[in-house]
Amino acid sequence: MKIKKTNINNILSVFLLSHLAIWTLIPSITNLNLPLDTIEALAWSSNLDWGFNKHPPLSAFTVEIFYQIFGNQDWAYYFLSQIFVVLAFFVVFEFSKDFFKNPVLSLISILLLEGIYFYNFTSPEFNVNVCQLPFWALSVLYCWKGIRNNRNSDWLLFGLFAALGVLSKYLFIYLLIGIDIFFIYMIIKKKIDFKCLISLITFFIILLPHLLWLTENEYVTITYGLHRTGVEEQDFISHFSHPFIFLGKQIGILIPFFAMLFFLVKKFKTKFNLKDKKLIFLLAINIFPIILMFFTSMIMGVKIRTMWMTPFYLFMGVLIIYIFQKKILLNKLKYFFVVFFALFIFSPGLYAYISITESDKRTDYPGKKIAQIVQTEWDKNFSDKIGLVGGDEWHGGNLSYHLKSRPVWDNILESTRTIKLKDIDGGFILIGNSEVLLKICKEGGVYFETESKGICMIGKRK
Repeated sequence: MKIKKTNINNILSVFLLSHLAIWTLIPSITNLNLPLDTIEALAWSSNLDWGFNKHPPLSAFTVEIFYQIFGNQDWAYYFLSQIFVVLAFFVVFEFSKDFFKNPVLSLISILLLEGIYFYNFTSPEFNVNVCQLPFWALSVLYCWKGIRNNRNSDWLLFGLFAALGVLSKYLFIYLLIGIDIFFIYMIIKKKIDFKCLISLITFFIILLPHLLWLTENEYVTITYGLHRTGVEEQDFISHFSHPFIFLGKQIGILIPFFAMLFFLVKKFKTKFNLKDKKLIFLLAINIFPIILMFFTSMIMGVKIRTMWMTPFYLFMGVLIIYIFQKKILLNKLKYFFVVFFALFIFSPGLYAYISITESDKRTDYPGKKIAQIVQTEWDKNFSDKIGLVGGDEWHGGNLSYHLKSRPVWDNILESTRTIKLKDIDGGFILIGNSEVLLKICKEGGVYFETESKGICMIGKRK
């Protein structure tokens, strides 16, 4: 099987558009409700700030843009997630052109990513991990452009995209540390000057509002991140068990990736030329961040959650193809495509099957139905609009997303603040523990229960 070089862009376009369409359509049809992390981002976006208790603000800013355009149409947020995925794929393809003389190899390096489940099966859930993808890819691209051309514009863009990546999720720093290791190597070899430091200008300008927010809020997002690792629960064994569990999971994630590659590579043996600047750079952006995660787990004894690794493998196809490019058998492409198409069809098929047959997932939560019940009860009893929803990000966030007035979400039930109706633009709804809400609703409120949650409504009576 041969691919004409003139057809490469057409094949890439078909692949990207097909991926975009399939992974937007399948969850839109089979899911009753948006996933947890997407609802969480929408809850935050109803009350935008420069940071939130769990994460920096960019994922919330992004979904709010889509909410202003599309409202509470679930398909739009699956579409948003796939835009981020295919944009990252396209940027990786553009980056790879400088590493391969044969564009077929660039194409293969992108198609291989379909074998990593972060970019298909888990991709419908727009969250901070997916939000990093285009910025991870763009940071690498413009860093490489800066290294190659040493233009001010490239370095400034590198700083911009790196800052946006950090504003998506702090783990983005692991990529930047890998890049810094490469910079140190290049400076020692006297193959790069300190002009790269101008990237810090845009980097810190973009990060400044969030850094100020962090200091004003006692670094709450960092505290939450450490809590998620289970750092409080560690023991001596954790320093060995957690890192090797992490390593085993990474090997498992890459099995379909190497299954696709198996038919193309004659022998998985090669010699590393450590004087090859391109190879060192690819190792710095692919392998070093994973090694750093491993040692973080080992030194701190913490768990590394699998989904945190979502952006870490974006350039893995470029690295592997670059290493083995002389041993790739392009006459065996048909076998590669058989495995590729099998995975391309199997993954959305499996997603649809699980979504339809299992009924206890977050995406089965009747968020729209509950919001309709709440809206009906509100309209019967109150004359003003719903201005605020109080409750956790999931239950309160679903109400905020589905209610027609798009009330501000605030987890006011876990706050020390006093609820004052005069401070709210409209009435408010609280969702949560029935015993607590019954007491709040005793005077002047309307209380009822739905889906095992208490709901208290307070507003201007008709």
